[in-house]
Amino acid sequence: MKPIIDYCLSMKCAEKDYPFGPEPLVMKVGGKMFAIISDNVIALKCDPVIAENLREQYEAVKPGYHLNKKHWNSVTVDGTIPLGEVYDMIQHSYALVFQGLPKAERNRIDALLRLP
Repeated sequence: MKPIIDYCLSMKCAEKDYPFGPEPLVMKVGGKMFAIISDNVIALKCDPVIAENLREQYEAVKPGYHLNKKHWNSVTVDGTIPLGEVYDMIQHSYALVFQGLPKAERNRIDALLRLP
């Protein structure tokens, strides 16, 4: 899962958190979760229509475990889904969460990235 964790952390202003104890690892932007990682499963936010399509396309994609099943998928990382596709799912989750942040928070994050 290290490549997936590293990829999550490559998103602008992404940070690790452990709000539930030592497990799971939660990735956040602007204080909001965009990925939850435990063992070989990553839970990701997803547009409901895309979430359904991914569940139909891949057996390793299931409704979010202990999450809103309409907006979250649990993805088992077992090699049946190409890593590039998992990265696309991470990008999609991050984008949904980032766009849902208050405008002031999005502007603050963007300003941080412009600092020398």
